[in-house]
Amino acid sequence: MEPYADAITEAGSGVAITLDVTAGAKRASFPAGYNEWRKSIRCHVTAPATGGRANKAIIDLIAETLGVPRADVGITSGHTSTQKTVAVVGLSKGEVLAILSPSQRRLS
Repeated sequence: MEPYADAITEAGSGVAITLDVTAGAKRASFPAGYNEWRKSIRCHVTAPATGGRANKAIIDLIAETLGVPRADVGITSGHTSTQKTVAVVGLSKGEVLAILSPSQRRLS
């Protein structure tokens, strides 16, 4: 099975991605691993979890990683939790899996 496949579902005109977020990390990273128990992709952002800064950083990081406009990414649940669901419009599950595949990602 593809890595991350259980964390991504088709939803409307795009996909929903289940995240396990760490705010205040030393370095921003998406994907930063996979949580098998929660079936979620780990996401690390450097912004603190205050005043919505971490949520904004998550949206920016996911939009940049997936190559979509920021307006096409939104948090649909978990606004004040470390477990979030993010909707991405305009991409299929297969496209997201291809982008997140280790063979397609550049090393930073």
